[in-house]
Amino acid sequence: MAETEIEWTDATWNPVAGCSIQSSGCKNCYAMRMAKRLEAMGVDKYNGLTKTVNGKAVWTGKIREDEQALEAPLNWKKPRKIFVNSMSDLFHADVQESFIHAVWQVMRQTPQHNYQILTKRPDRMLGVLSGKDYPVLPNVWLGTSVESRDVVERIDYLRKVPAAIRFISFEPLIGSVGPTDLSDIHWAIVGGESGPNARPIKEAWIDEIHDQCAIYDTAFFFKQWGTWGSDNKKRSKKANGRVYRGQTWDQMPENAISSSFLGV
Repeated sequence: MAETEIEWTDATWNPVAGCSIQSSGCKNCYAMRMAKRLEAMGVDKYNGLTKTVNGKAVWTGKIREDEQALEAPLNWKKPRKIFVNSMSDLFHADVQESFIHAVWQVMRQTPQHNYQILTKRPDRMLGVLSGKDYPVLPNVWLGTSVESRDVVERIDYLRKVPAAIRFISFEPLIGSVGPTDLSDIHWAIVGGESGPNARPIKEAWIDEIHDQCAIYDTAFFFKQWGTWGSDNKKRSKKANGRVYRGQTWDQMPENAISSSFLGV
């Protein structure tokens, strides 16, 4: 487990490492830069997962399943929100279904935690989790990333996935998603892009999602402006902050399991 500064979670768990470019939202993925850094630090798990192209770290497409990391949550007693595979995608085509099932069993054995699984491949998520070996777990939240209207069809796949909580990460939001249907979506995270070569975000794009959340009673979480502020000026992520429409938005899904519910 690694503690994290990601605003919507408490910690990360990475039983899988490595990925491949799926869509335009991946262009400046922080995980590629981090994987390169970890390899330089001598962390074997990340060896060969990236290559340098035009001075930037890019995924090689190699996927590494980490058997040793699988059972780590069994030792974490304090309830946490845990982002699963911040350095990969559990539903990448090259992650074996047997390994996905092993991850599922660990989550089933640790109901004190809320697990947040985010994928850019909700079609495979739907195909795998529709099987009888994957019961709906109340502590597992399933989500997909949508960076613009170009990939909005991912929401339709997510809506069909059997899950206690379904969520969308509109991050990095690099274009309008339009009047998106958020029926049966419990939570929406919105954020701009940060880091080198970050692309701008427009307030009108956020407005569209916020207004749809109000229509569909979807919890709205505004994560960050990234390195482009509401005035379309580039600054540090910290300087731009998290204020949208005069306030911070930290709404969470209403049916999320809490530590008080669990009696811990």
